[in-house]
Amino acid sequence: MLSASINSVDILIDNQCKRILQNISFKLEKGNVYTILGKNGSGKSTLINTLTKLLDNSIYNIDATIEFNGINLFELNTAELLRIRKEKIKYVFQDSVNSFDNLKKFEYYFKMPDASEEESRNLFGYFLLPKKEILFNLYPYEVSGGMAQRISICLAILAKPELLILDEPTSAIDINISNLLCNKLREFVYSHRSSVLLITQDIDFAEHVSDYIAHLSNGTLSQFIKLSNT
Repeated sequence: MLSASINSVDILIDNQCKRILQNISFKLEKGNVYTILGKNGSGKSTLINTLTKLLDNSIYNIDATIEFNGINLFELNTAELLRIRKEKIKYVFQDSVNSFDNLKKFEYYFKMPDASEEESRNLFGYFLLPKKEILFNLYPYEVSGGMAQRISICLAILAKPELLILDEPTSAIDINISNLLCNKLREFVYSHRSSVLLITQDIDFAEHVSDYIAHLSNGTLSQFIKLSNT
């Protein structure tokens, strides 16, 4: 489904280039949960943002080939790339509150033609969120970081992407919600034949949710290893 070959990613700081990632190559197949473990500052967020050209070209220099369903994303024009981000690949960012426009109520974000009202209500209940009538009338600045993260997860799952990418998904939620998320991601992967790629420092969560795990260190990624319990 997705094949990544990243020769290098450099960032320009004070007119000097610093290499963040190098010699990274991996493939993601449908129906699996993949996890990349790494410490703060190891380049995890930079790696996942490289996959759909989310990095700022004015400060990042990227030498990479990313193919999604046989299409090189780095050769697409802006409109084509935006369509794939909208329809095929969804992100849940760590700083979920700032992923929303504070001038728009949450109702604005849930206007999806393919998501039924029943699906939305079930997800809200599953993740212990307020009922639709309450949630849709809230602004992003009125919710906590943990609630914003759960809302972002609901939006991403309702869109039914082929690839769901999550950045530190347990950073703002407690252990009970973390367990619910683990079960929901497994269900999502198997019911839709989609794939999940997440980055985290939470080893316990990674071991429970993942089919494959790799480690990012010193700007390079180990091979994905299949877990024996999956």
